[in-house]
Amino acid sequence: MTTLSSHPGPPAPASDGRRHRALLAVLAGNMLIDALEVSVLLVALPAIGDDLGRSPWQTQWVMSGFALGFAAMLVLGPRLTARWGRRKVYLAALIVLLGASVAGGLADNGGLLVLVRVVKGMCAALTAPTGLAIISATFREGADQRRAVSTYSLFGAAGFTIGLLSSGALTGLSWRWDLVLPAPVALLLLVAGWRLVPDDRGRLREGAGARVPLAALLGNGRLVRGAVCAATLNGTYLGLLLLVTYQLHREHGWDSWATAVGFLPACVPLAVSLPFAGRMIGRFGTDRLIVTGAVTSGLGCTAYALRGAPDSYVLGILPTLLLMEAGFVLSFAALNMSAVSGVPDAQRARAVRLYQTAVQLGAVLVLPAVAVLIGPTEGGGGYRAAALLLMAVGGIGALAALTGARSRPSPRPGR
Repeated sequence: MTTLSSHPGPPAPASDGRRHRALLAVLAGNMLIDALEVSVLLVALPAIGDDLGRSPWQTQWVMSGFALGFAAMLVLGPRLTARWGRRKVYLAALIVLLGASVAGGLADNGGLLVLVRVVKGMCAALTAPTGLAIISATFREGADQRRAVSTYSLFGAAGFTIGLLSSGALTGLSWRWDLVLPAPVALLLLVAGWRLVPDDRGRLREGAGARVPLAALLGNGRLVRGAVCAATLNGTYLGLLLLVTYQLHREHGWDSWATAVGFLPACVPLAVSLPFAGRMIGRFGTDRLIVTGAVTSGLGCTAYALRGAPDSYVLGILPTLLLMEAGFVLSFAALNMSAVSGVPDAQRARAVRLYQTAVQLGAVLVLPAVAVLIGPTEGGGGYRAAALLLMAVGGIGALAALTGARSRPSPRPGR
């Protein structure tokens, strides 16, 4: 999950079209890789655990390790960008990502594999916010910039789906190909980015945002509530997919490809609906969408927890996946837009980093807990306990959303 605007900048000159579209393609392609990295190992986790002799708790760190690296680098990233410039940081992160992808495919033990994933998460924390910063500095504020950000976000949603399907197909050959998959794409983007990403040395002033006291941000109720809602949404979503992956593998005998196809209802609707997110926000306002999304995803977790072990995909698992995805469709863009609305310009850069860190920490905290409850062997009790945990986390998000909606009117974007 990436915010719609991360670094305010001066209005960009009018685009001559071709070069800016090519630059956007590079940046959006990198967002596709970042989203793919989140999903590409999801349905491969049982195969990785079986091959390396690791429990679900040990294996899930290839996913939560990525989120942990992302969250950690968000703190240091702005300092690197301020010192070296967006171009150098962006290209260097792509180079490291390329090398880490190859190293991950060659890893022969779980510890090294997790380390590789942490490094890749750190790279994503540099490329995603930096890509948005380059967009804000290159495209004029208004319609041009909104279209660019919409394209950027759309590639991210599509990347999650591509990662699932690729993992489903490649895991049958070897789960190691899932780790190598981003490498050729990163190489292509590196070559194109070397030509297209502008040099901005001497024009960055991001250090000012880093000096904003953390207490000033934590005192902003709307920002904190938005961070809590986004963290719980991301945590319950990925936690549910982790739970269902192991349940389908252990109790229903599904292979990686069948699981990936079964998860399509949990990711495709977001990619389809993103082009219309602005219209939804304009019509209903952010708070109403955030509340509806939080309640909908919470209902999905509740239905799964109360129903017990599903004996049918269509009647037991599919409704929960659809409810969770509906929550994402309704609240994804609204959360991104609402979180930093009303934040003074001097605080906005650090506010976005706080928000993005919370999103990643949602996965870091929930995924290990779900894996512990699942346990190393089959057992309906463990799945039920994990589902109850997700229901509780979703309830926290719904409560935070309802509290925020009552505290102040919902902002609507200007027209």
